Amino acid sequence: MRVLITGAAGFIGQQVLADLSAHYPDWTLIAADIRALGQQWLKPNLESVTLDISQPQQVHDCIAAWQPQAIVHLASVVTPPPGMNEAQLHAIDVGGTRAVLKAALANGVEQLIVTSSGAAYGYFPENAEWIDEEDPLRGHAQFAYAKHKREVEQLLAQARRQQPELKQLVLRPGTILGKRVNNQITDMFKKHSVMGIRGSDSRFVFIWDQDVVSIIRQGLERSSAGIYNLAGDGALSLREIAQILGKPYRALPACLIAGALRVLKPLGLTQYGPEQLDFLRYRPVLANRRLKEEFGYRPRYTSREAFMAFLAAQGVEAYGALVPRL
Repeated sequence: MRVLITGAAGFIGQQVLADLSAHYPDWTLIAADIRALGQQWLKPNLESVTLDISQPQQVHDCIAAWQPQAIVHLASVVTPPPGMNEAQLHAIDVGGTRAVLKAALANGVEQLIVTSSGAAYGYFPENAEWIDEEDPLRGHAQFAYAKHKREVEQLLAQARRQQPELKQLVLRPGTILGKRVNNQITDMFKKHSVMGIRGSDSRFVFIWDQDVVSIIRQGLERSSAGIYNLAGDGALSLREIAQILGKPYRALPACLIAGALRVLKPLGLTQYGPEQLDFLRYRPVLANRRLKEEFGYRPRYTSREAFMAFLAAQGVEAYGALVPRL
């Protein structure tokens, strides 16, 4: 079995590499990323390849050279570095997926696993209380990541109709937590108080990073196809998160928050812009029934337990619930 992994040097990519190399030493793992892997990854069954996913010819040449049976496409930009514009983001997220898809079809790849996102559903007041995989994907015009994930899914849907011989496993994670996660969302929980939006519950669904890795491995083992939300059972509102943290919860009017962010972000006083308002106010809350009943995987942690495990790994005292074992 030859498996090519794009975005292999990323947070989930490294864990997928470690997991697969441990479970399947007889597989050939092709770790493709624009960043070189460190010396610790030199293993008999692992090949490191430098790949700029935004360059279609590079992508084609890589897949044509290695002829993988399966591709795990993880390359994406969740938190853009300073100076990266939307055109560059689009070239990586959407253009990169288009290139991978085209090269996979041209070279007889049997299975493509893609990490999309719950963000593809979009941030809208009319979102269902619990979003199922059959609910519409609407992205968000002001939030590049959500907009691009919707475009990615459109490409994948078109390929499923026109070239059904390529098995697609499309994964839509909620907020991923783990021992070493550090991003814009986790930064929210490190403030002196938890800020919410008046009139909105702002419910979060969490999935533990090792669950995401295990789901990818199971998908490869079974050559699975389908579309699945990735989330633990239940959800946590920002008020509940504040209670667990033992911090004040401050729900402010949406117009006040938007105005403040519009002023503060250009000054470099916050990493959040006014476009983040809907991201917080109308969060897609993912149902996981299909993951459990159809794919056959039950996440090890509920959303609450995943959050508690994250706090324990960070050395943060939690209130009001037992901390699961890591």
